[in-house]
Amino acid sequence: MSLVKIENLTKTYGSYNAVNNITFTISEGRCMSLLGPNGAGKTTTLQMLAGLIQPNTGNIVFPGLEGQDIRKFIGYLPQYPSFYSWMTAEEFLTYIGRLSGLNKATIKQRIPELLEMVGLGNVNKKRIGGFSGGMKQRLGLAQALIHNPKLLILDEPVSALDPIGRRDVLEMMKTIKKETTIFFSTHVLHDAEEISDDILIIQSGEIKAAGSIEEIKATYQKPMLYIQTKEPLGDWLSSIPHIYRVHRQKENEATLAVSNIEEAKLAILETILSRNLSLQKFEEMQDSLEDLFMKVVGK
Repeated sequence: MSLVKIENLTKTYGSYNAVNNITFTISEGRCMSLLGPNGAGKTTTLQMLAGLIQPNTGNIVFPGLEGQDIRKFIGYLPQYPSFYSWMTAEEFLTYIGRLSGLNKATIKQRIPELLEMVGLGNVNKKRIGGFSGGMKQRLGLAQALIHNPKLLILDEPVSALDPIGRRDVLEMMKTIKKETTIFFSTHVLHDAEEISDDILIIQSGEIKAAGSIEEIKATYQKPMLYIQTKEPLGDWLSSIPHIYRVHRQKENEATLAVSNIEEAKLAILETILSRNLSLQKFEEMQDSLEDLFMKVVGK
């Protein structure tokens, strides 16, 4: 079921097209990641969906909720959230709750629940100025969820965090997506692959690929082989039939994209035997999401 339909969305700044006539759908109960190189238009897209900037053309439609202010259905966490350092976590969420139009009783109930969920229940009275970067990101998630949004939009939610903070936020996102649809941008493709159901890849403001991870893989994925020998491999691999691309090669190991895995395996093994090479590893592999991303954006 469609939660949001984005139709022919365009945003220009002078003669520069930041986002160029994109159309896609965010399905209810799913987690969609927005991927693209720097300058692709990711943040602009997220800000238009969040109602922070207006598109030049196009529509953002919540089916069944037409004509209403879409901002009340959306929770948004920017890449670099700002806080009042003199406030406590509890005071800040109270402030955000009032801005969101919640009554005092609802705010009083929601704050302890949210702070506990994001792991800040024991520092609810601590001033935000003393929070670490990871704690601020947790608080940012809490403020984005205070009004029970239908859609949670996150702009690079883990980019500024250390490995522990990153892992904590990812685990929270896994919990949140059980109840709230998530649309987030990231440069960390492993994270996208770990928690996303759907992927949207944009480049130069245009959609290059969209669909579930399974659909993207089915479209772009090629079978892969990894080989490792005791001796140096040399330069013969590129001449083997059915090898689509020598993806990576070092002195005595290589990763290969192949068009016909069985025929490629046979040809490689025959060549290794004929060259008297000592085979140490020979494994079937699959492209990672990073590999697929590079194919889509043409890098």
